[in-house]
Amino acid sequence: MHLQVSNVSKSFGEGRDRKLVLDGVSFELVSGQFMALVGSSGSGKSTVMRLIAGLDRPSEGSIRLDGQPVRGPGSDRGMVFQKYSLYPWLTAAQNVAFGMSLQGRSKAEIRERTAYFLDVVGLADAGRLLPRELSGGMQQRVAIARALATEPKVLLLDEPFGALDLQIRESMQEFLHDLWRRTGFTVLLITHDIEEALLLAGTVHIMAPRPGRIVQSVAVSLDRSDLRHLRVSQPFLELREELASCLRGLDGALL
Repeated sequence: MHLQVSNVSKSFGEGRDRKLVLDGVSFELVSGQFMALVGSSGSGKSTVMRLIAGLDRPSEGSIRLDGQPVRGPGSDRGMVFQKYSLYPWLTAAQNVAFGMSLQGRSKAEIRERTAYFLDVVGLADAGRLLPRELSGGMQQRVAIARALATEPKVLLLDEPFGALDLQIRESMQEFLHDLWRRTGFTVLLITHDIEEALLLAGTVHIMAPRPGRIVQSVAVSLDRSDLRHLRVSQPFLELREELASCLRGLDGALL
């Protein structure tokens, strides 16, 4: 898998009302990589995600997946949003199966893969429950299982844990890291949380606002064998402060 975002800009409006929200964003993502885009409100990080998902088109530049231009949504990109996006009238298992049914897979294959991915995310016994019977963290696990079940080339996560309280969010971060380590799927994470990005991603891009652009890229080499210990380790705290200072400087320059 090779995702190429090349000199992408995005504007909204026309004429004097035209507003540039992204300016010359470029990066590449390859198979098995976990990458994060970090920025404050107005940095355009969610716009980047929508463009990669095919929900919108760049004004300039190009986005290619394995050499093919992205022109619309597709099953080769699985997406998980901040707000719980499960169908409330379907059970957890039916939600996981939904995308596979659209792909035309056989009923036997759908049953097998549904059971497998519910087990992968630790919800093997929750298949018959409706979303309202699940906690927020459990709902996001179902959403991740649904996205993975369609075998996307890349998983797009747009602030997936932003609506969760602190304790559940930390638990979900550990869950996602463990899942990525076991399965090796490719991830692009959008977040405003520097700590979350450093805990999970091997590459972190810092985005400046108005217009959104990448101003710093960091290769993160930290021991992730124990995320709880990592959160309080000196190398982690120093890197977190370095990137936090960068973001504070960007925000201050706009005041």
